[in-house]
Amino acid sequence: STCASVEYYGKALESLIKQVKIMSIHGKMKHKRNKIFTEFRKLPGGILVCTDVMARGIDIPEVHWVLQYDPPSSASAFVHRCGRTARIGNVGSALVFLLPMEESYINFLSINQKCPMQEMKPQTNVLDLLPKLKSMALADRAVFEKGMKAFVSYVQAYAKHECNLIFRIKDLDFASLAKGFALLKMPKMPELRGKCFPDFTPVTVNTDSISFKDKNREKQRQKQLEQQR
Repeated sequence: STCASVEYYGKALESLIKQVKIMSIHGKMKHKRNKIFTEFRKLPGGILVCTDVMARGIDIPEVHWVLQYDPPSSASAFVHRCGRTARIGNVGSALVFLLPMEESYINFLSINQKCPMQEMKPQTNVLDLLPKLKSMALADRAVFEKGMKAFVSYVQAYAKHECNLIFRIKDLDFASLAKGFALLKMPKMPELRGKCFPDFTPVTVNTDSISFKDKNREKQRQKQLEQQR
């Protein structure tokens, strides 16, 4: 749903899936967008992590799966997203991830968009990749900061969801969400003010000590820290 989430999960997938080409695209890329889109279109296979910038008006041949990690802010966008697959006589599948508290969205889509859906049972024996993501964040401040920005942007987008009777921010489990983003600590933001999270355990490391792998960025950060001191 947000550019920051695309940036974070795109980088995460690059590290977690080695044999597949991973590309990312979102609205803030402006000049690079056409180049990335053209390159992806030519690939024999791959994964494109994107925002709704790719939900309509584009044609990529033979898309087998459209995975909607975030339910779109409008019901019509859901159908447009699904329409990226099974084009011109081809067969494809579309999947949307919903929390148990969001399941009434299925009835909403059925009435609003005449779009019937089937439940797909959760996969068993799934690898726990969160420790690897946490290690990546501890090893590079760029990953740590991307994760924090992605979480903040996700919460803010959730609060503005068009179907706010179904997607209620007051019902969101922030601790589980933070675990899913592999956060090292909870960020400071208005939506979390005054809340306690006993189910979330922050790392014992001082996150200010995490440095950038990029030496120039780290040099700049140290300079800023020195000025603050």
